[in-house]
Parts: sequence; C-alpha cells; structure tokens
Amino acid sequence: MEKCLFCRLAAGEIPSDTLFEDDRVKAFKDINPGAPVHFLVIPKEHIASVRDLAEHDADLLGHIFDVINTQAKRAGLVPNGYRIVVNHGADAGQSVQHLHFHVLGGRKLSWPPG
Repeated sequence: MEKCLFCRLAAGEIPSDTLFEDDRVKAFKDINPGAPVHFLVIPKEHIASVRDLAEHDADLLGHIFDVINTQAKRAGLVPNGYRIVVNHGADAGQSVQHLHFHVLGGRKLSWPPG
C-alpha cells in the first residue's frame, strides 16, 4: 500500500515547518493557512479519519489534545481562544485521508464556519 501524503510527511519524506514531533504525533504549520495561526496535528500511525478511531486510541487522542493545547499556548492563542477542526469525508472538506486536527486562531473566527 502506498503511503498517503501525511504518512510521508510524518516519516520526514516531505519537508514541513514542524512545531513539535515525537514518536506518536507531528504538529506543523499549514501550507495554506486560513488564519494568522494555523497548524495541523497528525498521528504518525495511519488512521484514515475519525470514523476509524477505536477505544484503544484513547491515549493517542489525549496526547494529541495535549500537543494542541501546548502549541496553542506557545502561539499565544490561549487568552482569546482558538478553533480545533476535524473533518470526515469529502462533504466536510477532508482532502487528505489521514486523521488530522486543524488549529486556527489569531483572529476572530466566524460561526457557522462554512
């Protein structure tokens, strides 16, 4: 099976503006930001989408949210807030079939999002 774009990015085969990396996750700046601060957090393990998560992924999800919160604080987003977006499927806008969390902030974000 060919590696998806984010699997290749997580493996270091594709360069990224990395904010954080450990053995389980990678956080990096979005190449097409939708806000002044826009980064993604991905698991290094290939999980196609939220529909593919299982109970045994609970620890991984906790770790992902720890990374999100730490990076949001480092980016100065905590005082005014930030948005975390996870898309599932084409109608929601998921363009890469690898679970990823968008973190956006640095400006007032409108609601509903789109």
